[in-house]
Amino acid sequence: MKPFASIDMESLKMTALINGMSLAKLPLLAFISPRVVKCTGPQSIVQVGLGFRTRNHLGVMYFGALAMGAELSIALKAVQEIQRSGQRIDFLFKNFKCEFHKRADGDVQFICDEAEAVAELIQTAATSPDRMERTFKGRAIVPSKSQDSIMDYELTLTVKNRSIAAGPSNGSPKKSMKP
Repeated sequence: MKPFASIDMESLKMTALINGMSLAKLPLLAFISPRVVKCTGPQSIVQVGLGFRTRNHLGVMYFGALAMGAELSIALKAVQEIQRSGQRIDFLFKNFKCEFHKRADGDVQFICDEAEAVAELIQTAATSPDRMERTFKGRAIVPSKSQDSIMDYELTLTVKNRSIAAGPSNGSPKKSMKP
């Protein structure tokens, strides 16, 4: 355990934010209790513990828990930048590709080295009504075993600023989908 003086307060705040938001909006994410290790500069790191909630019958992490950790390692910087912007920017992941190299037989850290590019995408979306997307890469490690990647992944993040009204191009009002 780290002494109190060396605790990264930004990571602690982001962990509280992610766990609080997930309780209300993403209860499955709250169930695995992810922890933000780092969310500064070019890197974001999220850790998911291997425990009774995340372990399968073979004693390794469930694919679903691995997918949530991978998604959160990229979404973390997006959430941080959206909060800073003060705008209503929605985001989703369009696709997910991963390759497994080893078993996830310990607490797993999900590392995105493209956090600054995620922030840039959100900053660009803050000034545009258009939907934007970009693919980001990450890797997962079991730091108690090795620094070797157990999984490499790619997710495409798609964002749209709902604060900026994109008016109809022909001057007519938007049609409602309600009958």
